[in-house]
Amino acid sequence: MTGESNLKRILESAGFAVTAELGPPKGADRHVIENGAKLLGDWVDAINITDNQTAVTRMSSLSACAIVKSMGLDPVLQITARDRNALAIQSDILGASALGIRNVLCLTGDHISMGNHPKSKGVHDIDSIQMVQMVRKMRDEGVFLSGDRITGEKPAVFIGAAENPLAPPPEFRVVRLGKKANAGADFIQTQVIFDVERFRVFMAQVRERKLHEKLAILPGVMPVKSAKVMNYMNTKVPGVRVPDELIQRMQASPDAKAEGVTICVQLIQALKEIEGVRGVHIMAVQWEEVVPEIVERACVRKKQPVGKFA
Repeated sequence: MTGESNLKRILESAGFAVTAELGPPKGADRHVIENGAKLLGDWVDAINITDNQTAVTRMSSLSACAIVKSMGLDPVLQITARDRNALAIQSDILGASALGIRNVLCLTGDHISMGNHPKSKGVHDIDSIQMVQMVRKMRDEGVFLSGDRITGEKPAVFIGAAENPLAPPPEFRVVRLGKKANAGADFIQTQVIFDVERFRVFMAQVRERKLHEKLAILPGVMPVKSAKVMNYMNTKVPGVRVPDELIQRMQASPDAKAEGVTICVQLIQALKEIEGVRGVHIMAVQWEEVVPEIVERACVRKKQPVGKFA
């Protein structure tokens, strides 16, 4: 199970990439991953497998990525500094590469107090920027963090990181992005974007520093099912800013789910016109079945007459 990252191929060929998120189950049923991957596989370039998202125990991201890879799809291994020290992270990177998993997203991770083991201890041996740098040195120089050399084959991975463009303080966000670019990130997936105008300001700062020439930026989008969910995102999720107009649209709509999908489609259409945006990352949390409609309506993929999983 080797081969090049499909996501890397799309981005390096100046294509517009579409990725989507898939959360592993809170159990050992591989069919949950297989069924989710089948929903997404014909419509996205790569599938992110989350790593104990919201700090809740789930099937390991590495195992779920191996299942997705076995289906002929391109997984993105999310790996957090919250749960592993540098020793374990480097071990998982080698294992992922051996399995043909070619994309890795380096994350801090949701705070452990959010989840179902709040008395557990977060590890945080290194932060996400240090993790990017560590993985880049493994790949490009064949060197572990300890300074020891990797024996034999180096890991062949396409390195990603996350960014929260609208989180306070706003002047710091582009600086942090620059640090991740300098550390060796190849691509960035962002927190959910609802406020396109504020994101335009962020991207102008990115272009001023020519960071869009160093890495590919994929803003995150999310279809929401209700005005209540949108209000929660606006008030409780750091860095998410929802314009009043969108909340009012959801409140006034007789079919909030349909309106949520339409808003997501329109956000993608607006985001892809911003210079420096190289794709989108769709986070349809436990609503993966709407991703094909969103992708097709946003005109970022043509419907295939006979798909891989038809």
